[in-house]
Amino acid sequence: MLNMLDDCSRVFVASRLYQRETLEAYLDFLPRAFQEYGLPLEIYVDYHSFFFTAVPNALTALGQALHFYGVSLRYAPTPQAKGKIEREHQFWQRRLPAYFASEPVQNLPDANHHITALRLHRNQREIHRELRQTPQHAWEEALAQGRCVLRPVPRCPWWPYIWAVRKTLRSGDDGRIPIGPHRVRLEVPPRTPLTLCFHPSGHTSVLAQPPAPNTLPILLFTNRPTKKSQF
Repeated sequence: MLNMLDDCSRVFVASRLYQRETLEAYLDFLPRAFQEYGLPLEIYVDYHSFFFTAVPNALTALGQALHFYGVSLRYAPTPQAKGKIEREHQFWQRRLPAYFASEPVQNLPDANHHITALRLHRNQREIHRELRQTPQHAWEEALAQGRCVLRPVPRCPWWPYIWAVRKTLRSGDDGRIPIGPHRVRLEVPPRTPLTLCFHPSGHTSVLAQPPAPNTLPILLFTNRPTKKSQF
């Protein structure tokens, strides 16, 4: 389960179950939170390999996606430093097993539908024991007092491609590239460098160049998901 908490108000900005903790899961999870609540300046994380690389001045694939929109990572030196989110994990650990035992939940989409309802109820209705008010009220109070640096999600044409697993490849001598079990012909010269994007929804896109500020994406190919997304 991936869970993200606003440090000030204790609002759960996103909570969602995935089959595994993967890069694809984070690329699905984070933009959902940003679209609902806005872009933060920083995200407080641990030293997981999705966030941290030992190479100086280098960014992980997830770090690069966040950096594109001006979001940086701050690393918690110890598990205790992430005490707020660790305590809030207990909310789900106490509630979900009994809840799912009583509800006809058959798959991840059904489970996540229930989790969204529980998350909103907790934010809007339940009094936080430390704040002595609901997280939603604390959130609205912070907004009213100008204690907020969240930015709206930009209307950026690169958005769906930033939140995708990307790899660089070259077209073959016949102008084709491999996509799944197929080879797709593109109207490009042989050996042209291209950017292949694997989207969390399950579909694939091909761009003429990788994302870059102040440019527009040139989409050469895209398809529709061939199966229902696991997200």
